[in-house]
Amino acid sequence: MSGSVKKIDPSDNKYRPSRFACLPRNAFLATIRASGGKSLFELHGAGRHRKDLAGIRPVNEKIRVIDQDGFRPNIGIILSNDERQLLWARRLSRSGWQFPQGGIDPDETPEQALYRELREEIGLEAEHVDIIGHTRGWLRYRLPPRFIRRHSQPLCIGQKQIYYLLRFTGEEYHFRLDTTSSPEFDRWRWVDYWAPVAEVIYFKRAVYDRALTELAPLLFPEGPPTRPPRRRTRTLRSYRHGRH
Repeated sequence: MSGSVKKIDPSDNKYRPSRFACLPRNAFLATIRASGGKSLFELHGAGRHRKDLAGIRPVNEKIRVIDQDGFRPNIGIILSNDERQLLWARRLSRSGWQFPQGGIDPDETPEQALYRELREEIGLEAEHVDIIGHTRGWLRYRLPPRFIRRHSQPLCIGQKQIYYLLRFTGEEYHFRLDTTSSPEFDRWRWVDYWAPVAEVIYFKRAVYDRALTELAPLLFPEGPPTRPPRRRTRTLRSYRHGRH
């Protein structure tokens, strides 16, 4: 079964993808404040001309959460239902699908970031899920060179992630994809356990494989399901802009 929100007009300015992909949420808000209250759309437009952004910097440099190697701390959300299928969400008005994910703010623990992203991206609260477990260490992926914003400082070259495996305990009407002014997704569905490895954008594939392999025993104590044959696909168009 799948769900979707009301029809969203991709031409609506408030749903334009962010050009500040590697900034944590607080840093982005600080940038808006420092800009004198410019709208999101105005900042997108200014982004086409770097000189227009001169002097627009976060008010507190510490909130740029990018480590010395250029990786931004991030949590990934793997949500399972009673049939042990996984939630799979489509990025707004694009063809790419992925797990919900988001950056960890400097004043947050990974678990606090998990619940915030759960609410912001798919509308669920803590009472709608149980934590089954999470990956033990950081799982890293690099962005392809074409997606790295070389003019941004500090330079963000990719994400380092902790993946949480959750059990969905709510009802499907609890899902909401429009809880913020900039929705990340416009549709969701349940998929078989290994399907995300084959369907996700190519540069995340190894991380998804490692995360699902590590967490599989928690969801399938009797042994994980058989993996389907691998296929070689790339989906670039969906990742030209927005959070990766």
